[in-house]
Amino acid sequence: MHETGPFSIPAIRDFVPSKLRPWIIIAFVIVFQFSGGLYLAAVNEMVGSTALMQEDIMMAGYASMVGMGLTFAIMFRLKFRFTSKASLMTCSIALIISNLICMHTHSIPVLVITCFFAGIFRMWATFECNSTIQLWLTPKRDLSVFFCFIYLLVQSCIQLSGLVTIYTAFWAKWEYMHWLIIGLLLLVMLVTLWLFRSYRSLPKLPLFGIDWLGALMWGLVLLCILFVCVYGEHYDWYQSFQIRAATIIGTLILVLNLWRASFIRHPFIALKTWTYRSVWLPFILYIVIDILLAPSHPFEHVYMEGILGYDALNVISLNWVVLLGIVVGAGFTFFTFSRRKWRYKTMTVIAFSSITGYLMYFYFGIEYALPKETLFIPLFLRSFGYVMIAICFLTVLSRVPFQHFFQALSVQSFVSAGFGGALGTAILGHALNGAMKKNAMLLGAGLDHVNPFVSRISAGELYGAVQQQALMVSMKELYGWLILLALFCLLVFLVYESDIRPYKVLHPTYRSIRRFVKHELRMDKKLEATG
Repeated sequence: MHETGPFSIPAIRDFVPSKLRPWIIIAFVIVFQFSGGLYLAAVNEMVGSTALMQEDIMMAGYASMVGMGLTFAIMFRLKFRFTSKASLMTCSIALIISNLICMHTHSIPVLVITCFFAGIFRMWATFECNSTIQLWLTPKRDLSVFFCFIYLLVQSCIQLSGLVTIYTAFWAKWEYMHWLIIGLLLLVMLVTLWLFRSYRSLPKLPLFGIDWLGALMWGLVLLCILFVCVYGEHYDWYQSFQIRAATIIGTLILVLNLWRASFIRHPFIALKTWTYRSVWLPFILYIVIDILLAPSHPFEHVYMEGILGYDALNVISLNWVVLLGIVVGAGFTFFTFSRRKWRYKTMTVIAFSSITGYLMYFYFGIEYALPKETLFIPLFLRSFGYVMIAICFLTVLSRVPFQHFFQALSVQSFVSAGFGGALGTAILGHALNGAMKKNAMLLGAGLDHVNPFVSRISAGELYGAVQQQALMVSMKELYGWLILLALFCLLVFLVYESDIRPYKVLHPTYRSIRRFVKHELRMDKKLEATG
């Protein structure tokens, strides 16, 4: 059932050496992973030079992730419809246009919509490249091996993109990052025109039968959730009309979409997809993980910049440590989980132990004038644990039947690459603001004119000192609650009995997939004819 012959990329012209061909594809993947609509590492620089708020830019960045997540459900249909050359050229042109728009527009709706479509084309191009070299990475199509490569590449590119963006913004302007990516995409187009041919190994299948309306509705639901999470604190949550409206609209669209999925033949996300344990359990656990790792957004940057006094270059330099954790985590998962077939339970316990260690390190180590080197260990543990759990959660989806597999990928991406990070940040940010107010009042209660130290400090310095101390106490308090949650999850995993290992996680061949899709299309035409 699975291809066992020698690996080749017939879409690349014959004069290109066969050993060089996969590395050309990998170079393409790196360029496409760098090619977002926005580069969130430069959010401060963008806020300073545009009329946009930080929330506006974050909303656009999350919209790109939503677009990427929705594309999973139709990836193979795109693979069978377009040649590699056509896909690469189309995606490159679309991403160039997206970068040009994002660089010049100050309109929030235009920015969000552009980034949404940029995410779609980014994911389409990435899948086209990764699917092309899948047999090179794992001749048996072992998904546990394949996903190790995917997460190593994707997460590494995220960290490297942040580094390049900050250095570019520091030495020049943030717009230069867009010009750099445009230049790389133009290079990809030239190489594609020169080295690729319009080769099609299988007859093309039409895009007939895709539930485009369902895709749009799921996108609107996720954007509404993101709007509430991103703008909640800014608009004072449900005291504002905007947040209430977004919640009501998102809920109505969700109910309508689920109702449609109950009777149409090919819904974008079938209701059956949500019933698999391999889908709903990782979905819930991802929300927990995003809450546990949420300090990486509101806490760490505020602590590093506001208390430790690090500039943007010092903060972003820690990405090298995060990158090291990703590489080590992916390598460890490959040799233990993919090769030796360690249990899902074992890998989950190790990952959650690493995340717990990250939280405990900050809880006990947070203080004034902390050396930057001290942060290496917790940041390493955070990325090490996350990449392990992400690979395991992706691999477990292989237990889902093929007809729902790619829909399951989209469902998981709704939280892992969509609203999960925004939800965790919103919850923790709101909790931090509440804790700050409480602790500032408690600390300020002891300051009066009777205190001999108060008279020696100016009002401004005194206020700043109280706020800093309140921030430190509040972060430590919330880290403590997160540790309790992590320890509870770890205890549940330890007592839970499971011997499931990543056996039989082989992906079907393209030919068997094509037969399945062709059969479904034939049945659709028969139903239309009889109807």
